[in-house]
Amino acid sequence: MNVIFTCGGTGGHINPALAVAKLVRERRPDWGILFVGAEDGMERDLVPREGFRLETLTVSNFQRSLTPRGILHNVRTLRNLHSAFRKADRILADFQPGVILGTGGYASYPMLREGARKHVPTAVHEANAVPGLTTRMVAKGAERILVNFEESREQYENPERVVVTGMPVRQEFLYTSRAEARRQLGLDERPLVVSYWGSLGAREMNKKITEFMVREAADGDPFHHVHATGSFGWRWMPEYVAKAGLDLAAHPSIDMREYIYDMPCLMAAADLVICRSGASTISEVAASGTPCILVPSPNATGNHQEKNARILEGRGAALVLRESQCDGGSLYEAARALLGDPARRAAMRTALRELAVVDSAEQIYGVLLELAKTR
Repeated sequence: MNVIFTCGGTGGHINPALAVAKLVRERRPDWGILFVGAEDGMERDLVPREGFRLETLTVSNFQRSLTPRGILHNVRTLRNLHSAFRKADRILADFQPGVILGTGGYASYPMLREGARKHVPTAVHEANAVPGLTTRMVAKGAERILVNFEESREQYENPERVVVTGMPVRQEFLYTSRAEARRQLGLDERPLVVSYWGSLGAREMNKKITEFMVREAADGDPFHHVHATGSFGWRWMPEYVAKAGLDLAAHPSIDMREYIYDMPCLMAAADLVICRSGASTISEVAASGTPCILVPSPNATGNHQEKNARILEGRGAALVLRESQCDGGSLYEAARALLGDPARRAAMRTALRELAVVDSAEQIYGVLLELAKTR
């Protein structure tokens, strides 16, 4: 049998599909696997790197702006969509999939739509608390809707087709030893704080974390702190920090870098993480059981990051601060309060681990097997 994984745009859409595809390759080496994504997306790098074949579609998003430029963009999007539907039909005819799994991003819409139209069993995975545009558009035709949270079930017209699977994350987030991680990082007995705002960075939050770092330096470096600026932040933040009067060379406990490549190790070693609340991020935080302060992006579509964060907050798994309601000083005081409250952090770790679905990829694989039998 053949299976198509369709996704695109960000690692949060691509990595869950890769996790399930690896499991399929391991369990069913006789199955053919094909990824379908966007011509200009991250999947062009990530998917072939893992040894999977990738077909691409020319797709683009819709803009809400009614300016001449926005209207022209949407006309081009409609043309691209028409071409993408035709290519999706050719892929279906050539590859003959028995099941299709979409894991998000507008690049997944043409394949899911055409697959359902031709009666190929389809499943769509929605990682956020509320369905995105693509999920809303394909939900009626999908045999299964896979969600990250039980609280999300009520968002769909056919809750009987909704399966709570969680979100697949790398196994290292689940099983890296805290003691071994701290040993590898060469940490002393002081707590470790990890902060980051995504792979690109967030300018306003990077400014606030600068104030945060100035405060901790003035307090005598009470904890280790690793902060990732993101690729955009790295272009300006080192100079900004220096102008704020902070000499990082004199404070080796503050480690500012562009990216965190060893995130599972740092998460395992950390006493507190300060971050956004995208689906991929909070799934990794939950899997590692790391107490967290979440500052949702106010620019996320449909305010989905705050809705994600409030689910964790409601279960006692996170402290949530709105970006507009915090500055570097209040963020620092919140971190100090949590680090000084081991009982609350222990309760957070318990709540986070209860949220984590440790066999998420296995559950999604099971759904694919179930759907394949109906083909």
